[in-house]
Amino acid sequence: MKQLILITVFIFSTLLPAQTIVSGTVIDNRNQPITGANVYLEGTYDGASTNESGEFNFETTETGTHNLIISIIGYETFMQAADISYFQDLKVTLQEAINQLTGVTLTAGTFEAGDNSKVSVLKPLDIVTTAGAAGDFVGALQTLPGTSTVNEDGRLFVRGGSANETQVFIDGLRVFQPFNATANNVPTRGRFSPFLFKGITFSTGGYSAEYGQALSSVLLLNTTDVPDQEKTDIAVMSVGGGLGHTEIWGDESLSINTSYINLSPYQALIPDNQGVRWNNPYTSLSGEAVFRSKGENSIFKLYTGFNHANLDIDQEDINFEDFVRFRLRNNNLYFNSTYKHFFDNAWTLSTGASISWDTNAIGIIDDDIDTKETASHIKLKLKKNFSSKFQLNFGTEYFLTDYEDTFTGQDDFVFTSGYSDNLAAVFSEADIFFSNRFALKLGARAEYSDVLNDFNMAPRLSLAYKSSEKGQFSLAYGDFYQNPIADYLRFDQELLTEKTSHYILNYQYLGDGKTFRAEAFYKDYDNLVKFDTELARFNSSFNNQGKGYAAGLDVFWRDNKSVKYLDYWISYSYLDTERDFQNFPERATPNFAAKHNFSVVTKYWVDKWRSQVGFSYTHASGRPYDNPNTPEFMGEKTKAFNNLSFNWAYLISQQKILYFSVNNVLGFNNINGYQYADTPNIDGIFDRRTIRPPADTFFFVGFFWTISTDKKSNQLDNL
Repeated sequence: MKQLILITVFIFSTLLPAQTIVSGTVIDNRNQPITGANVYLEGTYDGASTNESGEFNFETTETGTHNLIISIIGYETFMQAADISYFQDLKVTLQEAINQLTGVTLTAGTFEAGDNSKVSVLKPLDIVTTAGAAGDFVGALQTLPGTSTVNEDGRLFVRGGSANETQVFIDGLRVFQPFNATANNVPTRGRFSPFLFKGITFSTGGYSAEYGQALSSVLLLNTTDVPDQEKTDIAVMSVGGGLGHTEIWGDESLSINTSYINLSPYQALIPDNQGVRWNNPYTSLSGEAVFRSKGENSIFKLYTGFNHANLDIDQEDINFEDFVRFRLRNNNLYFNSTYKHFFDNAWTLSTGASISWDTNAIGIIDDDIDTKETASHIKLKLKKNFSSKFQLNFGTEYFLTDYEDTFTGQDDFVFTSGYSDNLAAVFSEADIFFSNRFALKLGARAEYSDVLNDFNMAPRLSLAYKSSEKGQFSLAYGDFYQNPIADYLRFDQELLTEKTSHYILNYQYLGDGKTFRAEAFYKDYDNLVKFDTELARFNSSFNNQGKGYAAGLDVFWRDNKSVKYLDYWISYSYLDTERDFQNFPERATPNFAAKHNFSVVTKYWVDKWRSQVGFSYTHASGRPYDNPNTPEFMGEKTKAFNNLSFNWAYLISQQKILYFSVNNVLGFNNINGYQYADTPNIDGIFDRRTIRPPADTFFFVGFFWTISTDKKSNQLDNL
């Protein structure tokens, strides 16, 4: 019997396939064992999981060549094809997978403002609900660190740069006149309604190689891709009215927004300060439209905006006995068309073009000035995601500008100036993610300007290191170039491109409803334009011998979780800057740069009142000005700027809102600067007058009604 059993076992053992042991150890790139990884032969049931030591061991009857697969969440899947006999005592190192949601991000110098961005510090809704901003996206951005309060201007002044050093783009295409035309010492506003944009990226420096012709910063506005529903928005305001509508046809949609502004009734009720007389208060008619067509793998968008504005004002001038009359009529038309296609092989094609026409008819006493500018931008960009660790972005673009300025004097003297420029650029940039903790952005931009006959190459570099689950450090460097502004180029086309270099160190904490950012920066200016007359004129002598620097620290804190119903943010900026440019006799701090800027913005929902109440406070230290009665150039400063603003949004019903706001509710007596006489008086002293805002306080009342499909949405979405 025993012999029979032995014979049977021998026969079965010879018939059964031979068993092979598959074994090894799985570790990460820090030589730490990985527990719980799945190890198996593709197409079979043979496999095992790694133990606490990262070891695996299983038997298989398979022979020949097979794929061994090792996978676990958080790491790149390992695959290797070889003969079964090779898979013994393996030592496999898994590479960490890049997680786009929790991994490192490149944020130095950039504030995101979009509902889909994980590094958002503001959302589009914040633009409309910030007290004192009055629905202007620039007003809300001026509460962020890195900006300087220049009360009489209204544009963005970033980190010691003039307003002309910031450029605005819609869907990646340049907007050549992003602000409304206005009179001297009357702040302007942006031309665009925040309701048409899904997000905003505000880069205070070190921005992508994709964008150029901006020495200080870029503001990127992105229109909504696909509206969620059809709706109509109606606005009745103390300064005018507005109407908006969105219509959807399958994969196509059209959104329109129109507004009429007339300050005459307001000026009749609340007169401005002495020194200003309105013959015809500011009036404007404007509109915007966005058409979208979404394909299976593509999207086409056409954006257009128009604006017509008039004003007629008399302003005090110390060099004239009577008030000086200023008249302005502005017409602006802008088109922007973009097309994006997503290919199956992870390539993305983006292309588009924009064109604008802008005319100004200006009257100063008995002189007339007519300006015309036609400008366009054509762009082609390709992006390839080779893997989660490597992304390449490159493209080319072309700018065409035609500017003409005609001066007609009261004695029929006519002088015409202007220029035409063709500017071509190419750019390339790569995002390299070494791990979830460390990333690199490396790029370069090359430009050639036809009018200047000048070529430049600008490198860009950003590094980011994730130091903890919620915190990271970023570092950025880049060279940035910009053509001289039209006020100079229309008289002299022999100038060079102005240049600055940015150096930025950033720390950011993001989590639990809190955001903290601290950013140190240094900017080195070169080739700035100088001239030898009081103002840039046809007989001025221009050169590029100007230089300068700007250095400082920006701090931002936002918290919307610690106190129920309360959302607030705090911003502080320290700025140290000097430059020798324009007609400066020596290096000095320009009059648009305040050393300290501080903002606090609060928003609180009062449930019993069905209301959101908001306060914002802005403080800026005194700005330099030049007193010709003292020997030091730009040696004196204005008193500090202060502004406490209040707003109240009351929810009448789910889709009806009554909105009230007061700008500078405490009536701070702010001073924008001083104007000195051209010649001294009989005592040898230059007399001066104080330049103050046209109004210390501004009141606004509005009724906003939304008619939508879901019968829930309103123009302040979260109310």
